[in-house]
Amino acid sequence: MGFLDRFINRNKPQEVVNNIPKEKEQMRKTFGVYCNKHHNTNGEKLCAKCTALLSTVMIKINRCPYGITKPICDKCEIMCFGSQKNKEFMEVMSSATSAGMFFKHPVTAFKHKMSAVGVDYGRQKMEDDKRKRAEAKEKNAKEKAKAKEQAEKDKK
Repeated sequence: MGFLDRFINRNKPQEVVNNIPKEKEQMRKTFGVYCNKHHNTNGEKLCAKCTALLSTVMIKINRCPYGITKPICDKCEIMCFGSQKNKEFMEVMSSATSAGMFFKHPVTAFKHKMSAVGVDYGRQKMEDDKRKRAEAKEKNAKEKAKAKEQAEKDKK
């Protein structure tokens, strides 16, 4: 039993939640913090480079193969921005978190970190479940083979 299992109600079916609007809002705030610090802009205004990158990110978020149940982009296995844009995006995300997201938008930053923990926990849980199913399948196959051998011995 994992630490977070205590807080998860297993009797209640999982609700499908649209994560895209939250993710977009977090992106806008993160890009604002990054651009204000690195490109000397003020308020919610972004420089041309950050605006172009943000618009690319927003378009790609809308076309995410995961649909409305997408994980946060930092933890996503599918990097859909292209190699150069992905590198720039990860630079913005990593430096913005250290540059002041916790000071300018503490609630958003905390929720984002908790989402990252949730994604990691979900992946680990999924891998554990896969491993357990594989072990059970292997054990079942061994038991069947053993029973078959026993049946052949009984025939003789």
